[in-house]
Amino acid sequence: MRRPGSWWGRKSTPAKVETYTRWSFHLFPFVEVTAIGLPILGQAGARLAPWLFLLVCVHSVLCAVTASRALDWVRGTREQPLRLLAVLGAITAGTGVVALVLVTRGPGGEDMETAAGSLFAGAISFGVGTLTLGMRSRLRMLGLVAGLAAGTVAVALPLGLPVGTALGTGLAVLVGAGFIALTYSFSVWLLKAVYELDEARETRARLAVAEERLRFGRDLHDVMGRNLAVIALKSELAVQLARRERPEAVDQMIEVQRIARESQREVRDVVRGYREADLGAELLGARGVLAAAGISCEVTGEAAGLPGEVQSALGWVVREATTNVLRHGDAGWCGVGVRVGDGRVVLTVENDGVVGGRESGEGSGAGAGTGLVGLRERLSAVDGRLEAGIVGAGGDRFRVVATVPLPTGPGAGSGAGSDAGAVVSGVTS
Repeated sequence: MRRPGSWWGRKSTPAKVETYTRWSFHLFPFVEVTAIGLPILGQAGARLAPWLFLLVCVHSVLCAVTASRALDWVRGTREQPLRLLAVLGAITAGTGVVALVLVTRGPGGEDMETAAGSLFAGAISFGVGTLTLGMRSRLRMLGLVAGLAAGTVAVALPLGLPVGTALGTGLAVLVGAGFIALTYSFSVWLLKAVYELDEARETRARLAVAEERLRFGRDLHDVMGRNLAVIALKSELAVQLARRERPEAVDQMIEVQRIARESQREVRDVVRGYREADLGAELLGARGVLAAAGISCEVTGEAAGLPGEVQSALGWVVREATTNVLRHGDAGWCGVGVRVGDGRVVLTVENDGVVGGRESGEGSGAGAGTGLVGLRERLSAVDGRLEAGIVGAGGDRFRVVATVPLPTGPGAGSGAGSDAGAVVSGVTS
């Protein structure tokens, strides 16, 4: 069974920010109904109260729908809701005019003026804030707020409000609506910035993979390019000699065979160097890559002196775990520790990027034949074992533990003993 809140935990950081932003905008119409609409039922007369309450409800629902469509437009999943924006603008302006009319020419009474003032302030503020969601230009947002303030003064004066009161109302609209519009536009800017940062992180990971592929291709070209050119040249020479029935053709083909075998050996060396991982280099690389992604990385322990096959196996664990933290998780911290003692090496990789019961690395294929399964296969070649799972009292961390026994016998692991218990202080990036 899924834990409570797992739907939230499965979301990425940008998706969480988007959900929070959407529900914040959906909360404002609810506030408009409860803080403005419900008091109107008790403040306005029995004849006007239901109609004014209905007007507030219609305006709040329209604000919620427009905000949702506008955010879809911001995310690029929907066209700009121009019609909804026009309808919302017209109803917002109409509601403000109705409120001003009730203040100047309504039934009168302190309660009625309070209700009309609340209706005016709420409709203008929430309406303008929602309208700014459908705009990209800051100048247009400022023009909307300034135009609304000027329009308020222009409507209030003919309705009989004193000049000072009309100017004060316009100033209040300028400040209040401007603040709401600024809040809405900042929320949209923050949402877009989070998505752009997430895309930049994915791009950086893809570039790192592409750079490694280019390096491997460059090394392979350097090895094979010259040898293939020599093989082609000597083969052509052997053909010419064979046509002339010269015995030197056999010598040339023997040389071609030698170069071909040499090329095979060199290619194996390149591939072996590409597939083998150095633990020390992987620890440094993991710290640098995670730091570049904004993830605090703490590395403890040393890899010097360990046998090559042990370093290669554990280096792959570090490489795979680091990749999974970047690609599948929402981690803010990652700890990597190497401990040597009791005739074995223990590598621990732990992060706080648990997502909905799944660790940031488990999604890479613990059950799909890759990822953790591939690491277990590599460790089995050196009699090692791998353990992975969620840890912590709150189940908020995922830990991968790789244990590899040190070889025994004369000269085996000569440098490992000197590093037993050698633990350096953590370095936090």
